[in-house]
Amino acid sequence: MSIEIKTSRSVPAKSDLLARVVTTEEIANNPPDLDTDYLSSQAFEAKEGQIIFTNGSSYSTALIGIGEDANASTEKFRQAGASLLRGIKNFKSITFEVGESDIAKENKAAVIQAFLEGAILGDYEFTALKSSPPKPVKRTITVLGSGSGIKSAIARAESISSGVNTARDFVNLPGGDLTPVVFARKATVLAKENGLSVKVLDGPAIKKAKMGGILGVNRGSTQQPRFVQLTYKPNKSNGKHIILVGKGITFDAGGLSIKTAQGMATMKCDMGGAAAVLGAMIAIGQIAPNAKVTGLIPLTDNMLGGDATRPGDVLHIKNGKTVEVLNTDAEGRLILADALSMASRMKADAIVDLATLTGACMVALGSQYAGLMGTDDDLISAIENAAQQTGERVWHLPLPDEYRSQLDSNVADVKNIGSNWGGALTAGLFLKEFVSEEIPWAHIDIAGPAFADNAWGEHPKGGTGFGVRLLIDLVENF
Repeated sequence: MSIEIKTSRSVPAKSDLLARVVTTEEIANNPPDLDTDYLSSQAFEAKEGQIIFTNGSSYSTALIGIGEDANASTEKFRQAGASLLRGIKNFKSITFEVGESDIAKENKAAVIQAFLEGAILGDYEFTALKSSPPKPVKRTITVLGSGSGIKSAIARAESISSGVNTARDFVNLPGGDLTPVVFARKATVLAKENGLSVKVLDGPAIKKAKMGGILGVNRGSTQQPRFVQLTYKPNKSNGKHIILVGKGITFDAGGLSIKTAQGMATMKCDMGGAAAVLGAMIAIGQIAPNAKVTGLIPLTDNMLGGDATRPGDVLHIKNGKTVEVLNTDAEGRLILADALSMASRMKADAIVDLATLTGACMVALGSQYAGLMGTDDDLISAIENAAQQTGERVWHLPLPDEYRSQLDSNVADVKNIGSNWGGALTAGLFLKEFVSEEIPWAHIDIAGPAFADNAWGEHPKGGTGFGVRLLIDLVENF
């Protein structure tokens, strides 16, 4: 992928394609600059998802439908950009025209940003491990218009999409390549390149910090664990501090509670939360919001070595609580317990964690929605608003006090699994045990949307980078 984005007041002479977003009302009104007879013969009505190409003397035109004007949204512009870039092969110089929808007239910069995000995300391919990777097609997208608002929209689209695609790259790397040590090394380089400070704890430092959850999960592995702390400090602070926590299981075999072969086939994606936090922090370093942001990323794989944690073992978490491990495949919550305990010791206005945590959440919400739980209504609302703006869908689930007793242990403070039912909720209740009550906290279970079996929306097959855009929006509007 290689896209250069420019601006122009008119279609450049070397443009191959003019891409124009249209609504059903625009086409129904028979605009004089379009061959409406041809469009009618092709049954093109600008319904959402429809794309039609027409040839012209100087350049071709692509009309991208987004449906009725009343239902137009930035998300539809984002998906229009993704659909276009996935559908074109031979066009290298593209000019983008926002069209005449009401939302484009009201907030041109927002729809331009959304379209460009979609275009960059739609053009993504992971080819790093192919023996003969295809040569990247260098494309130019020229946005019709000028002004600081449009230039800012372009810069934001590039920064945000870069964060998302970085997260995708990390998720798509095999667990044997992206070990905790390699993840931490790559994260350190990216942090320094994007104005973030970084601190990495190695195995002995993690032990000294009394992070028994990470150590317990790591016990069956030959790979050393890591704990990465990224910090963004604004030049002009609004006095707020938000902490982002990402689950970083670089490969999950299930431990002694071993997964099936099918169950572990895609478990390189079990660090999707860590990748999302890293991608968001990279973009935050470029966008420079006014809030201080800290990213905490606990990293280990979950393997079956000779001294792996056994069902029935008790782990000592950083906040002093003990956990009876009855299922070693419920490991993500154990490393998050340490990270949330550390976050609770920092002065924070909110803590948000992302994790590919439970198959139960996928059973409940499918593959395109993340489960949202938390302790603070204002924070939940802020995340729901961010999800609405970015199109990264969440669904608010409860944390029922009635289910807390399922985590009671006879030998420790808490056990790491509940009953067979409501697993996403009891996992959330488990995490709640390690967050200070006075700090607003939210948990986002991204087990479904972090990794896709097939492309959907602006998301490709494989790692999606889900959550990056949501976190950025949340931080900026916190």
